[in-house]
Amino acid sequence: MTHQQLPPILLVGCGKMGGAMLTGWLKRGLAPSVVVEPHAAAVAGFAGQVTSVATAAAIDPEFRPAAVVLAIKPQEASAALPAFARFAGPETVFLSIMAGRAIAGLRGLLGEEARVIRAMPNTPAAIGQGFTVACPGPAVSPAQRALADDLLGAVGEVAWVDQEAMIDPVTAVSGGGPAYVFLLAEVMEAAAIAEGLPADLARRMARATVAGSGALLGASAEDAASLRRAVTSPKGTTERALAVLMEKPAWPDTMRRAIHAATLRSRELAG
Repeated sequence: MTHQQLPPILLVGCGKMGGAMLTGWLKRGLAPSVVVEPHAAAVAGFAGQVTSVATAAAIDPEFRPAAVVLAIKPQEASAALPAFARFAGPETVFLSIMAGRAIAGLRGLLGEEARVIRAMPNTPAAIGQGFTVACPGPAVSPAQRALADDLLGAVGEVAWVDQEAMIDPVTAVSGGGPAYVFLLAEVMEAAAIAEGLPADLARRMARATVAGSGALLGASAEDAASLRRAVTSPKGTTERALAVLMEKPAWPDTMRRAIHAATLRSRELAG
């Protein structure tokens, strides 16, 4: 599939996620764009590819971005966002990847004319394998939604929801999900060491098993339950282990409680 060059973008914040997205956009082809980032080291790798400024006040008054991507820390939003209110209007869409910042609150900081899309990516975006769920706010046009889809699609898969409340469980599942997977590798490694395996072998084995299983899941048309059953021989070692993991109140109940707790926290942060 051939993609057209992306239009001018204003990226606010060039941390890990912002930098990953910018890398994806540049690979796609990006019209002259601007990054607002006070830390010079964060944008050093993009020298000559985009214009970088330290503050909103330093942006060329003639610059007209098609999208303003908000990739700063959520706690910085109240102080930082009013400086970008001048871009609010029908020609520009604001794409926020800040966790816990609701569309209504963002419009309160940017002005009621702001067209806002709220999105929740996850950290595999750093290697182009992220999963992002997005929700459009009031007055967002089909063209602006399509542009946001292109911008988010540069770092992985994209899905859309029409109800903003769904972003809270999305945050709990895909936003926090990588941490749960990393914890799985961590506890598998510790358990292997407890059973007498050398630490270096335990770490290599746990990492490779989790990474390889994830790759197999991604490449397979079968659902996770089918793949689990395929590797579980009757009366074998895996069946014995799963009997422990799946008994109440073990892994399934614990994961449900964990996801619920994270969902509630996301709602709290959104106000």
